Amino acid sequence: MSDTDFNAKPTELDADEAEMNAEAGLNADPSDALAPLDQVIAERDDWKDRALRVAAEMENLKRRSETQQNDARAFAIQRFARDLLGVADNLERALKAAPKDAEGPAAGLVTGLEMTQKSLLQAFETNGLKRLAPAAGDTFDPNFHQAMLEQPSDTVPGGSVIQTMQAGFELFGRTIRPAMVVVAAKGSGAKPGGAYAAPPAQDGQAFDGKA
Repeated sequence: MSDTDFNAKPTELDADEAEMNAEAGLNADPSDALAPLDQVIAERDDWKDRALRVAAEMENLKRRSETQQNDARAFAIQRFARDLLGVADNLERALKAAPKDAEGPAAGLVTGLEMTQKSLLQAFETNGLKRLAPAAGDTFDPNFHQAMLEQPSDTVPGGSVIQTMQAGFELFGRTIRPAMVVVAAKGSGAKPGGAYAAPPAQDGQAFDGKA
C-alpha cells in the first residue's frame, strides 16, 4: 500500500465510504421505501370513496325509479279509477236503501249487493285504490276530507267528523276524491254533567245530591 493511501485525508475517506454505502443502499431514507405503500393506500381510499358514491347514487336512482313508476301507474289508471267510483257509489246507495229485514228473494238480492261491494273494494285495494270513510269522532283531515256542513254536536268534539256523507278514495297515497263529511262546530262536545247534572238549588237552599 502506498504512502498516498495512508495519508489520505479523512474527508476523502468519508466520501468514499458514503459512495460505497450509496451503492449498497445503506444510506437510503426509510420513508422512501414506504412511499410506494403510501401511494397504494391512497389509491385504495380513493377507489373506496368512489365505490361508496356510486352505491349512494344507485340507491337514489332506485328510489327515483320506484317513485316515477308509481306515479306513472297512478296516472295511467287514475281516469279508469274515477269512472269506477260511480259504480261503488251506486252500490253503496243501493245497500243503504235496501231493507234490513228483507226476506225471500229480496234478502238474496241484498246479499248479492253486499258481496259485489266487498269484491269491488277488494279489487280497489289490490290496485292501490283505498276507500276513505272516517267514522264519527275521527279528526277532520283536510288532506283526505272535505267539509260539506258544520254544525254543533253533543257527542263529538269540535273539529271532528260527525258523519260521512260520501266516501272518498286515495290512489297510491294520493287523494283522487276527498271524503265528504259533516264537521262538528267549535265548542261542540259533551257538556259537563250532561242530562244527569244536579238541578240548580231553589229558594236559596243548597242541594246536597242525596236521595
